[in-house]
Amino acid sequence: MSENANDPRIVRTMHMLREALLELMEEHGFERITVKDITSKAGLNRGTFYLHYADKFDLLERITEDMMQGLRQIAQTFDPLDLVMHESRDTPFPFTVRLFEYFGEHARFFSVMLGPKGDPAFSVKFKEFMQVHLMDKFNEFHHSVDRVPVPWDYLMAYLISAHLGIVQYWLEQGRDYTPWDIALMFTRMTQLSPIQSAGLKK
Repeated sequence: MSENANDPRIVRTMHMLREALLELMEEHGFERITVKDITSKAGLNRGTFYLHYADKFDLLERITEDMMQGLRQIAQTFDPLDLVMHESRDTPFPFTVRLFEYFGEHARFFSVMLGPKGDPAFSVKFKEFMQVHLMDKFNEFHHSVDRVPVPWDYLMAYLISAHLGIVQYWLEQGRDYTPWDIALMFTRMTQLSPIQSAGLKK
């Protein structure tokens, strides 16, 4: 069936199905969910579901792709030079604020997908996104192994895991800081070593 993406009724129906899936994943995990569970939670019938999605895997994949597309659009604005030239410890990287605003806007999705009952493959997908769209851009500043005190690939693995951990912890804590505040913490931790961030060394 051809869908009109601008039809308010279709938009509302798809939103209800997506929210129902995320709520059920948060409660039970993805594997235990059926299409019947999703439609019952959304207050819709199975026929309506199949007008828009082939199965629950299609639904999850399309939600995920929409979210990743939003991240890719933000990543297009990322310039590593902005981070290199940013010297203030009292203002966050503007790019980082945009990222955390996006995570906050779509907190239900990222909390579920990065949480204990989420899709393990999503963490891999998210790390790949960070590698391709963010970390690889630093290669233009990386001309010699002599400039880096540790192997470049290990440094990237450390940074990606550490940054993902910040996102996960912020979401787990119920976004107890604003996107601006958590972006400022992120900026300071990026500019400082862990030892300096802990106040053990100036």
